[in-house]
Amino acid sequence: MSEPKKLVLASASPRRVELLQQAGIEPDRLIPAEIDETPERAEHPRSLAKRLAQTKAETALGRLKRDGQEQSSFILAADTVVAVGRRILPKTEIAEEASDCLRLLSGRAHRVYTGICLLTPAGKRRHRVAETRVRFKRLSREELESYLASGEWRGKAGGYAIQGLAGTFVVKLVGSYTNVVGLPLYETVNLLTADGYRVHFNWREGASV
Repeated sequence: MSEPKKLVLASASPRRVELLQQAGIEPDRLIPAEIDETPERAEHPRSLAKRLAQTKAETALGRLKRDGQEQSSFILAADTVVAVGRRILPKTEIAEEASDCLRLLSGRAHRVYTGICLLTPAGKRRHRVAETRVRFKRLSREELESYLASGEWRGKAGGYAIQGLAGTFVVKLVGSYTNVVGLPLYETVNLLTADGYRVHFNWREGASV
């Protein structure tokens, strides 16, 4: 029997690791890919998510090639983009950015796109882009200021994390919840299983709860 192929996640995101674990998948290696995430001129949010995911995957592939491990590994990468219309919101690093994003999202709908790129040991490139529509309630001044004080917005696309306190802002969600968290599980598992990664093998062990 051939040696099982390894899974490399081109990310250091704890939430993406947790989502994979939720699906019974444990990455064998994490390779954070530091890339320029600046949108190109007039780039659509969906196209940006796809391009950044592919760039992250290819950056991780370069690392594996230097280690001579590219032929034994699946490489999975993802990038999440939050947009209002065609306006792409930043991954907020300072409170002023987060405040601007949340004021824009308050009381209106926006879209969350996550691009997924899978590089297979056979050299194939697979892509998916998931889209979720989210509507926020109208945020009061107290809610806005309290959320900013929590610090949960730091490093998050659009200035919020739906799996945290900002989940209380969501009036309506159409599409994948895990997409908004950062990795749509339906699309991810389908990509992996279609190319022979044994996602369901560990499920047979059962859960001891």
